[in-house]
Amino acid sequence: MNKLFAQLVEKRHLSEAFLHPKYENLADPFELNDMDKAVFRVEKALNNHEKILIYGDYDVDGVTASTLVEQALILAGANPENIEIMLPDRFADGYGMSPRLIERAKNNQITLVITVDCGSKNHAIIDELNTLSIDTIIMDHHECADTLPEAVAVINPHRQDKPTPILQNLAGVGVAFKTAQALVKRGLIVDGQEKWLLDLVLLGTICDNMLLTGENRILGYFGVKVLAKTRRPGLRELMRTANVKRITSDSIGFQLGPRLNAAGRLETAELSLELLRTNANTEATTIAARLEELNKKRRLEQRAATEEIAHREQKNEPVIIETGNFHEGILGIVAGRLVEEFHKPAFVLTEIDGGILKGSGRSFGDFNLSEALSFVKNIIISGGGHAGAAGVKLEQKSLFEFREKINEYYRSLHLVEQENYFKSHAELETTNLGDISLELVEDLKLLEPFGAGNEEPVICIKDPEIVETRRMGDQGQHLRIDLRGKDGKILKCVAFYAPEAWFNLDNTETYDFLIKPVENEWNGTRSVEARLIDVVMV
Repeated sequence: MNKLFAQLVEKRHLSEAFLHPKYENLADPFELNDMDKAVFRVEKALNNHEKILIYGDYDVDGVTASTLVEQALILAGANPENIEIMLPDRFADGYGMSPRLIERAKNNQITLVITVDCGSKNHAIIDELNTLSIDTIIMDHHECADTLPEAVAVINPHRQDKPTPILQNLAGVGVAFKTAQALVKRGLIVDGQEKWLLDLVLLGTICDNMLLTGENRILGYFGVKVLAKTRRPGLRELMRTANVKRITSDSIGFQLGPRLNAAGRLETAELSLELLRTNANTEATTIAARLEELNKKRRLEQRAATEEIAHREQKNEPVIIETGNFHEGILGIVAGRLVEEFHKPAFVLTEIDGGILKGSGRSFGDFNLSEALSFVKNIIISGGGHAGAAGVKLEQKSLFEFREKINEYYRSLHLVEQENYFKSHAELETTNLGDISLELVEDLKLLEPFGAGNEEPVICIKDPEIVETRRMGDQGQHLRIDLRGKDGKILKCVAFYAPEAWFNLDNTETYDFLIKPVENEWNGTRSVEARLIDVVMV
C-alpha cells in the first residue's frame, strides 16, 4: 500500500467494509415503510396480467429509475406489452405527476400506476386516480408533506411518520432498486438477476449528486463493475460516442450524464429513455448520435447565456437573480455556472408565457433554496426542490419583490465564511514527488466511484521547484507545469482554463501546489500525472 494512501485510510477512518464492499451487506429492502404492500400489489398485478404505467421524471435519475422498474417487472414475469412508461415534458408539465397522466391511464385501461423519482406531493392527482379505481405505488426520495398521498404504498426513506435513516441518501433509482431487491426476496425475481440493474443505479445516483456513503457506497462500487460490462447497447454506444475509456464519477458526471440529460433539457427525455431500453445496436447508434448533437447545442446555449449574464453589472446582493430570453432547459446549468464564478447562490429565470417567469436556482453551503422559497411562498406561483437546487415560477410583476425578499431572507441568516465552501483543502501533503506514483493511483481506485461524501483526495505538494511552464490549447488557455520535488522526481501537472496568474509564477517565491493524481497511458506506456487544483503562495 502506498504511503500516502495509508495516511488517507487512517485520516478518513476507512473500514475494510468501505474499501472492499460486500453486496450482501446491502440493507434489507423491507426496512422501507410500505415495501410489503408494494410487493403484494405488484404480485397481484402480475398474476392478473394487469396493465401497468410507470411514471418517472425527465432527468437522469428519473429516466434510469423508470427503465429499472420496467426491467424488474419483466424479470418478475410481466408481459412487456402490459407495461408503459410515461415521462413528463419539462416545458408542458414541469416536475411531478402531470394531469395528462390521468387521461392516458384511463384511455389505456391502466389499473396500476408506479411513480419513480416523484409523486410524494401529488395528492390531488392520486386522489383522482383513486376515483377511477387506479391504484398507485410511489417510489420516491424527495421530501414528503406532513400528510402522505392516499396511495397503496409510499416507499420513501424521507417519510415523516417512519423515516429510514440508513437509506435516506438513495436516489430515486436507488429506491426503485430496493423494490427490485424486495421482489427477489419474495421469490418473484431469480436471485442475482437484479445485479444487472446496477449500471442504471450508478448513473442515476451520481447524476443526482447523492452521497456516496453507506448504502450508496455498495451500490456505486458494484455499479461501476456492471456498467463496465453493461448489456445495454445504448449505454455501450453512448460510452463510445462520449469517448469514455474508464468508468469513473467524472466520466459519468461530465460525459454520460450531460448527454442523457440533453434530451430532456432541449426536447424530450423519451429519447434518453429509448436509448436505455433498446436492444438494437443500429437504433442505439442513431439515438446516441442524436444525443451528441443535442448536447453540443446545449453547450452553445449555456455558454451564450452564461456570458451574457457575466458581462452584466452585478448588483451588490448576496443572491444573484437574473432574467433573460434563455432556453428553459439550461436555466439550472447556467445558475450553477454563476455560483461557481461569483460564489453566490443564483436564480436564472426566463419568460414562458405572457407575464410568467420560470426559473431554476442553485446554492451551496448553508443557504437552503427550499427553505428560501418557503419564505417567499406568498409572492410566487409555485416553487420547491432541494437545499442546493430548486425551481420556481412567478409573475413578472413580482420579480422585484422576489429579489428583495430572497435577499432579505439570506441576510437574516447571518451566514459567515461561505467562501470556504469553494476553497480546495488538501488531505495529504508531501515534498517527495516519488510518492505520487502509479501505486498510489491504483490504491485510490479502491475508493471509486468518488463523489459527495467520498471526495477524490487532494494532495498538497510542499514547496517544489518549478522546472518548466508552458501554454497548451488552441488559444493557450491551458497550462502545463513541471514540478521537481525534494527527492528530485519530476511531476507533470495540467490545469485546463488556468487562471492567468498561474502562467507567470515567480520562481523566487515559495508555492504549495494542490493536485489530484491521474493515470496517463500513451502508446501502451502508463505514467502518473496530476490535475492542478490550486496554487497557494506560502
